[in-house]
Amino acid sequence: MAAPSSIDDFLAHLQIERRMSAHTLDAYRRDLDALAAWAGGQGIDDPTTLHAEQLRAFIASEHRRGLSPKSLQRRLSAYRSFYLWLLKHGRVAASPAAGLRAPKAPRKLPQVLDVDEAVQLVELPTDAPLGLRDRAMLELFYSSGLRLSELCALRWQDLDVDQGLVTVLGKGSKQRTVPVGSHALRALEAWRKESQGQPDRPVFPGRHGAPIGARAVQIRLRQLAQRQGLFKRVHPHLLRHSFASHVLESSGDLRGVQELLGHADIATTQIYTHLDFQHLAKVYDGAHPRAKRKPQP
Repeated sequence: MAAPSSIDDFLAHLQIERRMSAHTLDAYRRDLDALAAWAGGQGIDDPTTLHAEQLRAFIASEHRRGLSPKSLQRRLSAYRSFYLWLLKHGRVAASPAAGLRAPKAPRKLPQVLDVDEAVQLVELPTDAPLGLRDRAMLELFYSSGLRLSELCALRWQDLDVDQGLVTVLGKGSKQRTVPVGSHALRALEAWRKESQGQPDRPVFPGRHGAPIGARAVQIRLRQLAQRQGLFKRVHPHLLRHSFASHVLESSGDLRGVQELLGHADIATTQIYTHLDFQHLAKVYDGAHPRAKRKPQP
C-alpha cells in the first residue's frame, strides 16, 4: 500500500531533518493514520490521491463524531504539512488541504498565578530534603520562562552566572539565550555547591545521574504547590504563562516577550495581550470614578 510508505517517509523527514520531538511525531502519526484508515474505508488505498472534497468530507465526519475544533485544527495542520511536503517532492499535483479551514475553537486564556502567588510558590524553605534543588528549579522556571523539556535538558555549562544568562535548545532545535534573575542565580549557585555540579552534568539530575524526567518534575511541582498553600493546578507551563504575563504587564513589549519565550510566530505570544487587557480592565474598573459597574451604597 502506498499510504504507509508516504506517511513513513514524511515522518522520517520530520524526525531527521526537522528534528521534531517523539511526542510531536506521535501526534502526526496518529492524525495521518486516522486519515489513511478513513480513506481505506472509502475504498481509497492511498490518501495521497485524495481530493479537497474528500478531505473536507473526512474533517466533517470527524466533527460529527465529536472531535473538538482544537483537535480538528491540529489535524488539518498535520495534513497541510504532509501534502505540502508531497507537493514539494513531486508526489502530488496539488494540496487538497490548501483551502480547508477547521471550525473555530473558542479562545481559552491560559491560567496564570498572580505575582503574590508566584512569589509564595517559589520561596520554598531550603532546609527541607531537596529544598535547594526545588528552590532552584522553581526560581528558574519563573525567572526565565523555560519550557519543561528545556529545564530537564539543562546542563551547568549552559548557565553563564557572570552574565546572568541561560542558553537552551527549544522547539525545532532552535537555540535561544534568556536572562536569569538574581533570585534564581542565587538559588542555582546554592544548589550547584550542594550537588557539586560539573559543567557537563545535568543541572537537575534524576536517577543514575541522567537528566531528571519531565513526569518527575510535574509531580514534584504539584506537591510543592500544595505544600506552599496554593490549590490551583500548578504545572511547569503555568509558571511559563505567569512569567510571560508578568513581563508583558510591566513592559508592554510584546516582541520582547516573543523572543524570551522562543515563539516563532508572534501570534502565539498575542494570547498574553488578552491576559494583560483583563488585568487593565480590572485596574480601570477599580480606579476610574465613572467605571463602577454596580451602584455604590
